Amino acid sequence: MSDMAACKPKIMMDLEALNTTNARGCPACGRKFNLGDTAVLACGAWGDGPQYIHENEAVFDAKTSQYVERGYFKSLKAAK
Repeated sequence: MSDMAACKPKIMMDLEALNTTNARGCPACGRKFNLGDTAVLACGAWGDGPQYIHENEAVFDAKTSQYVERGYFKSLKAAK
């Protein structure tokens, strides 16, 4: 089972999610999450597998049915 299939791909930040993610913040933009923020499980250039990032920092890739970090997605499209 892939990491993406094991978790919910889209969540609203609650206290438990904040406690587990805010130590390092959002890997895409570096900002901390707030209660009620929408986050998506996305792949990116950070290389540690999919991580939760702010929804506005992600793009949904219909080909793979996964979220991808916006800057990483642009670099993949430019490489093609």
